[in-house]
Amino acid sequence: MKTPEEEIKINWRTRAAETVSIDIPKDTLESLKKVAASKDMPLAALLKFYIGQGLRQDLTKLFSEQLLERTAKVLARHIESEEEISTIIREIKEGR
Repeated sequence: MKTPEEEIKINWRTRAAETVSIDIPKDTLESLKKVAASKDMPLAALLKFYIGQGLRQDLTKLFSEQLLERTAKVLARHIESEEEISTIIREIKEGR
């Protein structure tokens, strides 16, 4: 039987990085510093976390929009009614 340390293996990979400079309003920066302190993490780590979180959400939305567009094109090859295709796509979007 494996120990918990043997079962959990984390592989860190270094990625190329580039430094950027942005202007952040002072009051926003102070709020960010307070949040970072409350989470016991450096400000830079909090900023990277927020950027990563927003980026993942936007990429997920972009991917799903592209998938729906491809789905509509496939359906158009098999179904003549644009209204029926629109209904199917709408149902997919609404999660029915």
